[in-house]
Amino acid sequence: MILNKHRNLWLSAFALFAVLFSGIAQQDPQYTQYMYNTQVVNPAYAGSREALSFGLLGRTQWVSLEGSPETGTFTVNSPVGLYDNMGLGLSVVYDRIGPAVESNVAVDYAYSIRFLNEAKLVLGLKAGLDMLDVDYSKLNIFDANDPHFQNNVDNRLQPQVGAGMYYYTDKFYAGLSVPNFLNSKHYDESSLENANVNDIAIERLHYFLIAGYVFDLNENLKFKPATLFKYVSGSPLQWDMSANFLINEKFTLGASYRWSASVSAMAGFQITDSFFAGLAYDYQSTNIERYSDGSYEVFLRFDIFNRSDRIVTPRFF
Repeated sequence: MILNKHRNLWLSAFALFAVLFSGIAQQDPQYTQYMYNTQVVNPAYAGSREALSFGLLGRTQWVSLEGSPETGTFTVNSPVGLYDNMGLGLSVVYDRIGPAVESNVAVDYAYSIRFLNEAKLVLGLKAGLDMLDVDYSKLNIFDANDPHFQNNVDNRLQPQVGAGMYYYTDKFYAGLSVPNFLNSKHYDESSLENANVNDIAIERLHYFLIAGYVFDLNENLKFKPATLFKYVSGSPLQWDMSANFLINEKFTLGASYRWSASVSAMAGFQITDSFFAGLAYDYQSTNIERYSDGSYEVFLRFDIFNRSDRIVTPRFF
């Protein structure tokens, strides 16, 4: 009984800390299957699959831990223009942690420059809106009359402007992006009069660097190592490494490691030429694993190809 009481107290403190002091805590959601969810963090990915492509991802982090993050994303993108040298897309992100729900809708635009070796360098822009809701009644607050927690945050809107670049061939890809250049504050002096607003709920710049390469081991087996670096001012560098095998153009099996955070197993299946489904499980390598049952992630992708030759050899990213 006492253990449960202390557990709830710590969980409430953790959720409040994650929401209010985001200069230290994770801000943008994290993804294990980032190699399939690139558009969310890099607008230059839009149109690169040379198809009308739909993506849906759901993530439940730290299962069984009260107030743990839950994330859902939806993306759609397609090449446009007379020579398919542009891409246009829409990305939607829903992220809930503790008492806070953050929703984001953005339009992604990409312009590609083709080289003689069929490689492409793509420049992308992202523009959208971010909405935050915080319901303090979901917290176990020590002083119910604390004036800092009397007024919920309802539909607090902030603009988003980001950019990225993406270079790829049929075997290699690399991208660099900042999804949002605006350092927006979610709270002001009228909502937290006695707080230091310079340290409270500021959307800091996130820098993403991704890269990967596909090796043809034989005609039925491909190997793709990939990596992601994520840097946020005031937080440790996040480094993800993954290795995936594609078997008979159908089955994908792999593993990944997030530096000082987790190890993951991934599996996927190309159900049809157009439909792909993937699943990932994270085991936390930190003390938080004592209170949770890992993290789960599901990804679905559906492509509508405008050229039949794209179906013959589907790209492994």
